[in-house]
Amino acid sequence: MRESVLGGPAIILIEPQLGENIGTCARAMLNCGLTDLRLVRPRDGWPSGSAKAAASGADIVLDNARLCDTTEEAIADLSHVFATTARNRGMIKRIMTPREAAVEMRAQSSAGLSTGVLFGPERTGLFNDDLALADTSLTVPLNPSFSSLNLAQAVLLIGYEWYQTGDVTPGRYLHTGATRPANKEELVNFFDHLEQELSGSGFFSSPEKKPSMIRSIRNCFQRMDLTEQEVRTFHGIVSALTGRKRVYPKE
Repeated sequence: MRESVLGGPAIILIEPQLGENIGTCARAMLNCGLTDLRLVRPRDGWPSGSAKAAASGADIVLDNARLCDTTEEAIADLSHVFATTARNRGMIKRIMTPREAAVEMRAQSSAGLSTGVLFGPERTGLFNDDLALADTSLTVPLNPSFSSLNLAQAVLLIGYEWYQTGDVTPGRYLHTGATRPANKEELVNFFDHLEQELSGSGFFSSPEKKPSMIRSIRNCFQRMDLTEQEVRTFHGIVSALTGRKRVYPKE
């Protein structure tokens, strides 16, 4: 019996349009040993018979797929999120190829951190608000005059590079244990706290500009690679400035 290779980063499909596309993505994932599939608002609902038929036996991926209402919910437990995009969205982020990202994901995994890759709807790609939640942009270098991949092809490219890294685990992300990198749930909770206080103080004076201003603020903090303790510190800073104490959940 051949050895089974399972695990790897989460694959997060945001508003996938067809069950067949989800199934072919699951097939691509299992070829590369990826099993953590998360679905955000699939257009045709879930579960899907057409997805199962298109998966060609990758049932372990589909049977354990997580259905989520929001992108925030889908990435809440992750420490680092990569976002696939082929266009400049006016946000300053690190940009990596799938090969570079795979090595980094292996390093993070060896340090006990969870990672994931966001994929947007087939017709439009990622929404700006979802891209703002990511730490790193992931772009596939292809023919500049024609770079058109379907969803399963994109998943396969990234999964293949992950699989090829094998046990390459550079020690860049080791940490002492006194704290740890903040996960996305903790970051989004801080964003909500900060944005609520900014709204209350009248900072967002232009309703039309508020969404882009929020994305810029979130993107700024995403680039900082904050630890859990640093997020708590920023909560404290906001509370001190507003004169309102904040109660933190017990760990």
